[in-house]
Amino acid sequence: MRSDVKMDSSVQKASLAMPKQNLTKILAETIKTGIIKSNLIAVFAGLALALYINNMSPFDKLAEILLTIAGSALVIGAAGTFNNLYDRDIDSVMDRTKKRPTVTGAIQPKLALLLGSAMSLFGLLFLAIASPLAAFFGFLGLFLYVVPYTMWSKRRTVYNTEIGSLSGAMPPLIGWAAITSDLMHLELLGLFIIMVLWQMPHFYAIAIRKHNDYKAANVPMLPVVKGFKRTYAQTNIYLAALMAGSFLFAGLHIGIALLAFLLSSAWFILSVIGYKKMSPEKWATTMFIFSLNHLTILFVVIIVYCFIGTLFA
Repeated sequence: MRSDVKMDSSVQKASLAMPKQNLTKILAETIKTGIIKSNLIAVFAGLALALYINNMSPFDKLAEILLTIAGSALVIGAAGTFNNLYDRDIDSVMDRTKKRPTVTGAIQPKLALLLGSAMSLFGLLFLAIASPLAAFFGFLGLFLYVVPYTMWSKRRTVYNTEIGSLSGAMPPLIGWAAITSDLMHLELLGLFIIMVLWQMPHFYAIAIRKHNDYKAANVPMLPVVKGFKRTYAQTNIYLAALMAGSFLFAGLHIGIALLAFLLSSAWFILSVIGYKKMSPEKWATTMFIFSLNHLTILFVVIIVYCFIGTLFA
């Protein structure tokens, strides 16, 4: 009897200790911190570009910049939380998502809903203080991701990636709008177009890599519905469009336009050569890794060039 009491006591202590130890991890997985970080690079690109085009010093707009970063992080985190909350039924079927806190019960649905709602409220408030237009784009991105993408198209149509890409292209618009309401610039259009087009090859690669997961969950991703060959062809169409869109940056600097073109061209060549020599899974993995490098390199160069230009103008 005493040994049973000791065992029960140790189990209770372990169960009480685990949430405290894993709280940071649970929150990070619920709000998808990896996606927040990657999207903040796009927000920074919009901020830096707006400052440079309008010949403004970042020190003069420091409050707006800080509010935009905080607000964007909260809104993006809210979108991830709502997505995890709504998708917990299909997430439980897929190997890559079945350990998410919303699936395992590490965070209860009511708490996740409260967390997402609070992050949305404060995120949009911060963006509104920076600029009402930034808050509008923040709300638009959140709405498009949660309703048309997560709640409707993801489970119903093969074009769910295209629909979701509109939400994914909002971060640079949020950054730009925090600095100025003048949207009539080709360079801003370039950021938006690049973000929209980039997402298709990127997410097609994920869909091939996790083909069996999506098939098991009955999610109509392009490779599941149309097959690998159709996905490969459609990937190349978007990559060709991405190459053409590179020249929207010519007004910013011809070197940046050429960099964007070279990165997209290298991605296209990798797609064509890799498809002939690799298995679909290896091709998709290679394409996925290149996609991350493509966007990171391009946006970091834009950010550095614009910030240096504003500081030393």
